[in-house]
Amino acid sequence: MNERAGREGILGDIKVADFTTMMAGPLATRYMADLGADVIKIEAPEGDYIRTRQPIRGESSAYFGQINAGKKSICLDLKQEADRAIARAIIAEADVLAENFRPGVMAKFGLDYEAVKAINPDIIYCSVSGYGVSGAGAKRPAFAQIVQAASGYDLAFMGYQDVGSRPPNSMLFVADALGASYAFSSILAALYHRRETGEGQYIDVTLLESMFQLMVYEVQEAQFPAREVRPLFRPLKTSDGFVMVTPTSQRNFENVCAAMGHEEWLSDPRFATTGERHRNWATLYELMEGWTSGRDSASCERLLNGGGVPCSRYKTVKEALADPLLADLGTMAEVRDRDGRFKIPNLPFRMSRSRVQVQPYVSGLDEDREEVLAAFGLEAPAA
Repeated sequence: MNERAGREGILGDIKVADFTTMMAGPLATRYMADLGADVIKIEAPEGDYIRTRQPIRGESSAYFGQINAGKKSICLDLKQEADRAIARAIIAEADVLAENFRPGVMAKFGLDYEAVKAINPDIIYCSVSGYGVSGAGAKRPAFAQIVQAASGYDLAFMGYQDVGSRPPNSMLFVADALGASYAFSSILAALYHRRETGEGQYIDVTLLESMFQLMVYEVQEAQFPAREVRPLFRPLKTSDGFVMVTPTSQRNFENVCAAMGHEEWLSDPRFATTGERHRNWATLYELMEGWTSGRDSASCERLLNGGGVPCSRYKTVKEALADPLLADLGTMAEVRDRDGRFKIPNLPFRMSRSRVQVQPYVSGLDEDREEVLAAFGLEAPAA
């Protein structure tokens, strides 16, 4: 695909041997591709499992595409010595190796850190796992939902709901998204370290510890139980949906009173101070909902935001993607796979001197075999 010509970006001289599958590891390496890295996705002959997941267009998974855009694909059966030799040749010239097999699997292939370091002493080797590569949790199988349950996140989330006798259903891969971000940032830190010292190193990223970074209050409250119940931000019902309003500071509260036309709340002793508002938080939300319930969500959002009150109506993902704000930000990038074009989100930051952009292609399974082998001076039969 001609979209691959002329890679740009701050990582334009970095080569990545990507042995990752599923979500956490592949997202981290896709972020590197967004910054210009040459990422070679090394897949088993049957391909990454995510290639089979909905939504499917023709024979291509858009789900897979968002996670793996901008990578080259080659199939290698690591149980075969000939293919392990190809893997070692790629690793020998790579700057980064990323993998998220269960701990011990790469060692069975002779591709653990110590073996790889003998081939390429300067390599940065990043392992992503549920509970770490050593210790009591190393052999525990893990997926995002398992880790989210184990971290306390699901029960903490349940505790913030008005009703519920069981943890909430789970289909958002929070642990994977967080783990990807920390794998990405740790690899960048290791690249900087290597630039300064010439030294490669091993990185051990865990999904469990990634989850604790999300729960700042909860981690501290577990050690030092709070004397008062934490105020909850509750959805406010409107005539056609819900809005979120956050009257946190004194200024926010004053703006809420003015925007809703209830300045008498300012002199109400139940809301006179931040402490009193917190003690009467549920009452305040009932009063605010008395105002929002008589208006549609768009009107609430317009009137409250216009009055300096942070507010948003609840949107579906489809509605959020249609927001003109995303066009202003340049959020969505168009990419192409074998079944056509579609859009995926860019990374959520822009740099004034460096390109940050999803690469505009998604490789089919083993599509780049000849190109990859030629780049390393290798020949092999098709997988």
